[in-house]
Amino acid sequence: MERLRRLWRGRTMTYGVPLLLYLVGGSFGLREFAQIRYDVHKLRGTVDPALKEKLKQNNVTLESEYEKLEKSDLDNWENIRGPQLWEDSRAVQQQRREAAHLKTE
Repeated sequence: MERLRRLWRGRTMTYGVPLLLYLVGGSFGLREFAQIRYDVHKLRGTVDPALKEKLKQNNVTLESEYEKLEKSDLDNWENIRGPQLWEDSRAVQQQRREAAHLKTE
């Protein structure tokens, strides 16, 4: 009886067994939650046939997008700084408009 009591109060029973229970139980719990996630994804994965037809009609290729980029002028651009967190965005926009107006005159 004393030996059983000493075993029960030892470090193995106090720290080791609960740790193993958490690890094994957590593994099974995560498996169940992951399965629920994949089941929901499978249910939501069905696509409306009208949307599928619309996607088939949209013929955007890498080559067509590259041609659009070639047509645009990438050498002439202006770096525009956005407002800082402490600045009022409307005031900054107004200052930029005034500066652009003075630049054109």
